[in-house]
Amino acid sequence: MSQKLNLLFLCTGNSCRSQMAEGWARKLKSDRLNAYSAGIETHGLNPNAVKVMTEVGVDITEHRSQHIDAFAEVPLDVVVTVCSHAHETCPIFPGDARVVHVGFEDPPKMARALAAQGASEEKQLDCYRRVRDEIRAFVATLPESLKGNTDE
Repeated sequence: MSQKLNLLFLCTGNSCRSQMAEGWARKLKSDRLNAYSAGIETHGLNPNAVKVMTEVGVDITEHRSQHIDAFAEVPLDVVVTVCSHAHETCPIFPGDARVVHVGFEDPPKMARALAAQGASEEKQLDCYRRVRDEIRAFVATLPESLKGNTDE
């Protein structure tokens, strides 16, 4: 591959899943991808996402929650929606950007449900860890796994 693929991970608030995906892509695939992340809205960076990514040596502390509009002029090749809300409300991108949906569960939502049941902070963080590891496994397959994958 002579040119890097411009890939945007899109989520609702660009606070957790899309940030983890960008972090993994930069760590594992920076030789093949220019990775970005954004949200339909901006919710700020989730501190638990930062914590669990730091546990595995991926520093996302300098990431910022960005709105999708910030990428209007970036020539994107692929947009990967990582949550169903972003997938359902994904804007149309200029050029040839393909939209691919690869959904992951929402760690903050799962953690809140556990907290309501009285679960420890460690058990709540396990939600983030599981999704972090699932995202890593997906990112490890890039960009080859995108061949033939369509938005359906």
